[in-house]
Amino acid sequence: MSFSFTNPEPDRDRSFSFTGPQPGSDDGRSFSFTGSDPADIDRQLQTIADMATEILRLVADVRRQINT
Repeated sequence: MSFSFTNPEPDRDRSFSFTGPQPGSDDGRSFSFTGSDPADIDRQLQTIADMATEILRLVADVRRQINT
């Protein structure tokens, strides 16, 4: 998994890119977004953080089930 962030000149958009673990493969875990509105970027990053939190919760649930 890789993450890149470009913060160009003030008059250009910021760009975010998240890619899957295998370079060049599109397994549905890769996405990118670009924006100039800090509030919109914050909303998108919060959505990503919320998804990650839910994934970690589900992983913990599965591990508990496996160990019981």
